[in-house]
Amino acid sequence: MRGRLARAGRLGALLLLAGAVQSTPVHASADQPGFVVTGAPADRRDVVTWAASADRMGQALADRAYRLVVHTSVGGRDLRIRLSNAFGDRPVTFDSVYAGIRRQGAELVHGSNRRLTFDGARSVTVPAGAAALSDPLPGTLPAATDLVVSIHSPDAAGPATGHWMALQTSYAAQGDHTAEEGAGSWTEVLGSWFYLDSVSVRTPADTRAVAALGDSITDGWASSSDLNRRWPDYLARRLRSAGTDVLGVANEGISGNKVLSDGGGPSALKRLQRDVLSQPGVRTVFLLEGVNDIKARSGVTAQDLIAGYRQIAERVHAAGECVVGATVGPYKGWSEWDTTGENVRQEVNRFIRTSGDFDAVTDFDRALRDPQDPERMLPALDSGDHLHPGDEGMRAMADAVDLHSLDCARR
Repeated sequence: MRGRLARAGRLGALLLLAGAVQSTPVHASADQPGFVVTGAPADRRDVVTWAASADRMGQALADRAYRLVVHTSVGGRDLRIRLSNAFGDRPVTFDSVYAGIRRQGAELVHGSNRRLTFDGARSVTVPAGAAALSDPLPGTLPAATDLVVSIHSPDAAGPATGHWMALQTSYAAQGDHTAEEGAGSWTEVLGSWFYLDSVSVRTPADTRAVAALGDSITDGWASSSDLNRRWPDYLARRLRSAGTDVLGVANEGISGNKVLSDGGGPSALKRLQRDVLSQPGVRTVFLLEGVNDIKARSGVTAQDLIAGYRQIAERVHAAGECVVGATVGPYKGWSEWDTTGENVRQEVNRFIRTSGDFDAVTDFDRALRDPQDPERMLPALDSGDHLHPGDEGMRAMADAVDLHSLDCARR
């Protein structure tokens, strides 16, 4: 393993070439329906290679640095990052932002750590409810790379923005240590990402991405930490060896998320534009949501959920993108299961399978259920809580996806 890490690190150091060029970051209000981050020249194809949905993260701290480890899907040139202050109530300044290749832990490959700029400047102030896109960083970033983004804010205060359940170890430090490649200053271990919500790269013009809009199952709950075993991770591995044009994967899952109401983050309806449709290069949206609406026992009916699904499909289609609907998996044995919710789940799944509102359907219910007791998950795929698949369940979900269904075109 150490040898493979060293070889990958040397490759990353060679491929991430020095320098940065000027482009224009775009700030846009995250709570407006038209929230879109653009700014890429028309003659390029920027494609999202990693993403994590923004959410409220408690109180921010000034003079704090974060070393954030993320795993890319598609490779490409000229990486750009997006910093989000979507849940802030005041501007936040980032005065030092670097990107490098991880060697191990918080240590970076020597020579790989490079400063990112924003409109040519080393510092950027992001207004409350807005996002900032970095200038492109020339050089090639390989697929399936542990990229490390290090950020420092001298003035962060009020509500922080980030992603709570990273299932990836990142690091924090007091003071600005972003330029350092060693691990010595990065003594605090984190299980969340802060402020960073997407990374994109320039790819060949026909390369595109899929964005997975979901809840804790998509977010990876109960999969193994630091091993990239969420079902979208397994899907990214399949895509890399499949010869398809869809190579980027954006995981836009939030634990506890619902289609219709806020809870674990804003509802899917509210965050669709910010988290999904604003990501560059997305060809297909993969929708797996609904179990939290059902099991909450809030009186949500199948028709309520169906109306929400239809709104999402209509908005995705209006953006010129395709949408794959996924059936809601079994969860009998979970504490909130009851026959009323099960009846809603069955009716919702009939709609997903037969309505024609989606461009394609992935039947996760069929892939996960126990043939001897179809209201339950197959024990070999169950993490043990009867709602969330374990690693093998996550793999089974990714294997159930028809890769050709992701390569659909409406434009």
